[in-house]
Amino acid sequence: MGQDNRIRGGALLACALKEKGVDHAFTLAGGFCNPALEGFMECRIPVINCPHEQVAGHLADGYTRITRKPTVCLVGPEGFANAVPAMLEAGGERSPVIFVTGSSTLKRQGAGGFKEIDDVAIAAPLVKYSVQVTDGERIGEFVDRAWQAATTGYPGPVHISLPVDIMFSSFDADAGRDERPWTRSARPAPRVWPDPSGLARLLGIIRKAERPIVIGGHGIWWSGTEEKLEAMGRTLRMPVFNVPYHAKLLGEECEAYMGLADFHQYHPSKTAIHEADVVVMVGGRLDNQMNFGNPPFFPRETTLVCVNGSSEELDNNYAADEVLLSDPGAFLDALSGIGRTWESWFDLQRERRAAWVAEWEAHIAAETARDEAAGGNMHPLQLGLDVQAEMNDDDWLVFDGGNTHFWNEIAVNMAGWRGQKLAGIMHPGNYSLLGVGVSFGIAAKATHPDSNVVVVSGDGAFLSGGLSIEAAFQEGLPITVVVDNNGGLDCISQQQERLFANGSHFATDFRDIPFHTMFEGLGGHGELVETRAALRPALRRAMASGKTACVNVKCRGVISPIVAATSDKRDKASIE
Repeated sequence: MGQDNRIRGGALLACALKEKGVDHAFTLAGGFCNPALEGFMECRIPVINCPHEQVAGHLADGYTRITRKPTVCLVGPEGFANAVPAMLEAGGERSPVIFVTGSSTLKRQGAGGFKEIDDVAIAAPLVKYSVQVTDGERIGEFVDRAWQAATTGYPGPVHISLPVDIMFSSFDADAGRDERPWTRSARPAPRVWPDPSGLARLLGIIRKAERPIVIGGHGIWWSGTEEKLEAMGRTLRMPVFNVPYHAKLLGEECEAYMGLADFHQYHPSKTAIHEADVVVMVGGRLDNQMNFGNPPFFPRETTLVCVNGSSEELDNNYAADEVLLSDPGAFLDALSGIGRTWESWFDLQRERRAAWVAEWEAHIAAETARDEAAGGNMHPLQLGLDVQAEMNDDDWLVFDGGNTHFWNEIAVNMAGWRGQKLAGIMHPGNYSLLGVGVSFGIAAKATHPDSNVVVVSGDGAFLSGGLSIEAAFQEGLPITVVVDNNGGLDCISQQQERLFANGSHFATDFRDIPFHTMFEGLGGHGELVETRAALRPALRRAMASGKTACVNVKCRGVISPIVAATSDKRDKASIE
């Protein structure tokens, strides 16, 4: 092979990722990664340069969640440390992001090389697969292995460490192609079809049920079968709930969708789950949010069924009464043909949802009337409702924060019941990591450039990740950020006030930060809103400006139902 057919290891990496179909990468450009960046440039893979490695990771995660297609986050060795929180967040949402570290030299490994860090060991607990490339001839093979791990079974993030001496060394352009697989383009992820006898037994249990419900989880989203979930619920008149902290599987306006399977953010779910004789969890996990399948969340007499698309998922659900290994779509198709409906049980859940919405509407109307009469700041729930009132069917809503997240969960359920449609909703995942909102908003705008994207962020959440807004300016992706500005880490303050003996809070307050002028200084649009009457006109101007915009809204701190429930006694921890 002649010298003209030799390329650097970084370019081999880029070519392997291009062959898989990767069409975006996110980075903070560094010297260790330059050969890979040159390879991306030559392969014509767009690269977005971010102001921080954690931002790059969150942008890759957001892009992956929306497209359901692996995306790359490329960082240097010290940048790897900054990207660790993004690995955590992606792992909680089962998001198949490919994290690549340009790492310290392999030749002198263990001798204190420049920026040497054991990135493989650090990443291993956070991802499905973490590996160091030890032979440049095998770069394509390791990309293939990582891709398979990320996209098959229970999807999730992966990590490849490419030492800098391999990154810069030259190899034959077809290195490693003398062994199978000859073609390394992305293949459809294998799907598991259910054992007929196991499926028949499960359908028999559900057919005999009088009050069944379905709780949908991550497996439905990543298998792309949410339309089958909606069709099943509508056809069978079976109530459908969503696991908390996960992408909305069904639109909030969907007839079959009731709300989160969360007793505090959607109280009627408690009654439904406690009255149900069969609970079918599809693509979900019996984790802390589901009390590990135990009472008092699931009563002892309830038959708890778990259906998962991979054995690794099913292993997490060993406590269930019945389990089935099956692709979610295959199971939902079979369930849809069960030959029975539950009309009255379904209608009862819709009546309860209607009553819950009406109760909250009356409550917020009274709260807002008092706020306006007293000249006080807005209630965060009113903020969430008013923001949605200015949004259209093809718009994307992102929310981020502590109480800001929880109040907006309630707001989207209320607005959805009244017919509000949105193209998509995004928020932090299982670990409630603050600061992801702006990055997710930019990802939504990048994938849906003709849609308005609105991010409702708590002030603490914006301070955690707001630097990512520079990527919106740099890439020409205008989004609107609404800051729920209550002057501190209000969610934590409220827990402290219930936990601390003196009833006060400590180390959670912020100064009065002019977030809107920050956006103006960067070349965007900014407005300060201090009354409810000024909010909706300000939102309209921000979205019409064509610029990345901030509407800085003075809100009051109001404890959300979930925070109140988890901090109602001084002798309790904030979360149990």
